[in-house]
Amino acid sequence: MASPTLDAASARPYALALFRIVIGLLFACHGAASLFGVFGGTMGGGSIPAGTWPGWYAAVIQLAGGILVLFGLFTRPAALISSGSMAYAYFSVHQAHALLPLQNGGEPSVMYCWAFLLLVFTGPGALALDQLLGARRTDRPAAETQRETVAA
Repeated sequence: MASPTLDAASARPYALALFRIVIGLLFACHGAASLFGVFGGTMGGGSIPAGTWPGWYAAVIQLAGGILVLFGLFTRPAALISSGSMAYAYFSVHQAHALLPLQNGGEPSVMYCWAFLLLVFTGPGALALDQLLGARRTDRPAAETQRETVAA
């Protein structure tokens, strides 16, 4: 009979991958809604005019960061930038209205900020393109080292 801790440990990378995929997908959808007016658009419908500070730039970060995190590509830098943009959104837009996120409508900003910050420290988990790139990078030096050894 398998140990429950062993099963939990082996499932951890996949649970983290599922978390990353869901967070990335939702964040990318939020950016797409703001940029292109899909999924109901921004508040009141429609999209944000191009170049509008800070909404349009935030939407670009949401779309690009969400897609990168979704696929697990450059996960840590994308999550760090996404987390920072949500912290900025909270403190510049929501904090002025009330102290607590529940009172000022900033719950999504706070949740995304902390979710992305978690991914900065945990990494992407399983099923990430980062792992494929990392495997390619580590394979190359090993092959070059073998060639040098054979040549000597």
